[in-house]
Amino acid sequence: MYAALLTPQGRFLYDFVLYGLPSPDAKLNRAGSGPGADPAEPLEVFADVDASVLDELLSTLKKYRLRAKVDIENMADELHCWQRYGGKLSEKDSSVEEPEAASVGWGAGVDRLGMSTSRGEPCGWQWFKDPRLDCLGFRGIFPSNTTPPLVEADKETDEQNYLLWRIENGVAEGSTEIPKGEAIPLEYNLVALNAISFDKGCYVGQELVARTHHRGVIRKRLLPLKFLKDSGEEAEQKVAPGSEVIDSVSDKKIGTVTTQLGCRGLGVLRLDEAFKGSSTLTVRGQDDVKVEPIRPDWWPPEWLQEHQRRSAAA
Repeated sequence: MYAALLTPQGRFLYDFVLYGLPSPDAKLNRAGSGPGADPAEPLEVFADVDASVLDELLSTLKKYRLRAKVDIENMADELHCWQRYGGKLSEKDSSVEEPEAASVGWGAGVDRLGMSTSRGEPCGWQWFKDPRLDCLGFRGIFPSNTTPPLVEADKETDEQNYLLWRIENGVAEGSTEIPKGEAIPLEYNLVALNAISFDKGCYVGQELVARTHHRGVIRKRLLPLKFLKDSGEEAEQKVAPGSEVIDSVSDKKIGTVTTQLGCRGLGVLRLDEAFKGSSTLTVRGQDDVKVEPIRPDWWPPEWLQEHQRRSAAA
């Protein structure tokens, strides 16, 4: 599950990928001969979070514990997060879990050979479909001293390549890319990324989020950006996060760059200006750098239809 923690004013604080471990009756005993149910076993949930804000996040969560019998521990040394993405993984139907991933780990009905391959980790570690988007592939947490199953040594890559993949698909994560205490969740597309539910009970910051959603007016959204020179060549390492994107004709601010890697980036831009069909977007103070907004393939059609209706009315 993908989720977020907000301020009382509905601004973004932290995001999480939450993992619920298999229930006791779905796990094998240590001999692997049958269920290892233990009625007294406590419920455990793992949260995959932005490491740069881990300490303050732990402090925040402990404030909400109050008198509940809940232990909150830092498992960063024992567990690491892995992501499998790209290639055919992005083509899998979201309603059908990848057979390879489904066969690994301890759990009801899984392949016994898959269990052996995964080396019988005591909690049943396995890959899960990334809860945000199909194109992000599979994600999982695994013991830090092992390489997860289905990971081939010659296929491992630098984390920067995964960052580039996210940028190209218009997905921000963590409190560095989604400004803590400032970002409005709907502008960062957290509804379409399954971080927000409008059917659940109350939560901190709900009033602003629900009101904005039901009004149906979201003028700015996070977009993938490409930075180009006047010649049309890619402009590498020329734009810094925080740079303003402007219309070079009117000098009007259109939005702000939030993330940058090479000639690619993410930015929160006004939709009516970003997709009006002209090529006049530049970076303030860098007239030689053109900004090309890109509409991600996964965007719901109504997002642009909504903006087009407002433009026609204007």
